[in-house]
Amino acid sequence: MKLSVSRRSPRFYALIASALAGLIVVLSLFSSFVDGWDRTDAGEIAVVRHGGWFGDRNIRAVIDPSSSLRWTGMWSIIHKYPAQQRFYTITSDSHRGDRPGVDVVETPSSDGVQMGIEGTFYFSLNLDHKVISDFDNKFGTRSFLGADGKAHRAYDGDQGWSGFLDQIIRPVIDNDLREQIGDFRCADLVSSCALVQNNPNGQNQAPGSTGPAGANNSNIAKIQDAINQSLEADLKNTLGDDFLVNVRFSLVRITLPASVQDAVNKAQAAYAQVSEAQARVAQAQADAAANAARQKGYEACPACAQIDIMKAIPPNVTTFAPGAGFAVTPGAPTTKPAG
Repeated sequence: MKLSVSRRSPRFYALIASALAGLIVVLSLFSSFVDGWDRTDAGEIAVVRHGGWFGDRNIRAVIDPSSSLRWTGMWSIIHKYPAQQRFYTITSDSHRGDRPGVDVVETPSSDGVQMGIEGTFYFSLNLDHKVISDFDNKFGTRSFLGADGKAHRAYDGDQGWSGFLDQIIRPVIDNDLREQIGDFRCADLVSSCALVQNNPNGQNQAPGSTGPAGANNSNIAKIQDAINQSLEADLKNTLGDDFLVNVRFSLVRITLPASVQDAVNKAQAAYAQVSEAQARVAQAQADAAANAARQKGYEACPACAQIDIMKAIPPNVTTFAPGAGFAVTPGAPTTKPAG
């Protein structure tokens, strides 16, 4: 018995292959057509670049925030950047800073004390179409190391944006802080510095000589104002254009190194003990003066002494007999013993 096997012609298989290839092309074109539409949310702006195998990579369009669905072109590349006010935080709180762990700018004062600076840098990205296009050309084509240790583009979400700020913007902030802090002495910014520093006569200053806290606050305000006046210009010179606008730096706190702060704490404790001892001496002197004045008054008025003695009798004492045939019983007449 023979089995019959139907044979297909080569033309049939060619048709199947062509159909499959056509289906793949159609699906690819449909997917590219669907992907060719995009829009932006309220907090982002998009730079659209040409894409595809044979297309160039030039900028095609810029989509403003909160846009409706727009045709961006098949195989286009979309770079989205933050359009709202942003901030960069420098702090000793390991859970709040833009860098992992404790992040404080350390810079010396004019008298060589290493100061810790904490603050927040506020800014917005310039949304002018030409400026944002130049920004994408200059920084959107580069990679920046993120907090996760990986390279990201500036438009790759928070990791990429934070990497851009950390590597491009942070050095400018640090440099401005060093320039301004270097014009002040430690005690001009943190009054407790005077507790552990020598005055011109070579003696440590007492707490009362550190100056009012208002003077320190005024100096800190001067530093903050100076930074705000110079920072935007420095950023423009560094970046090459006004890519960042509405720039403002808020100086939150100035701290001392751990070793200096420990010395301040010990000095404050020592001065507290001295003040306590001085208070005890002053109290003893006041008590002695009061006793002397009281004794002089008793010498001039002996009866006054007896009156004060009677006033001092506790209410639970029923009979008071200081001696020499004298006794007092409250509520009864004064008597003398017989004999």
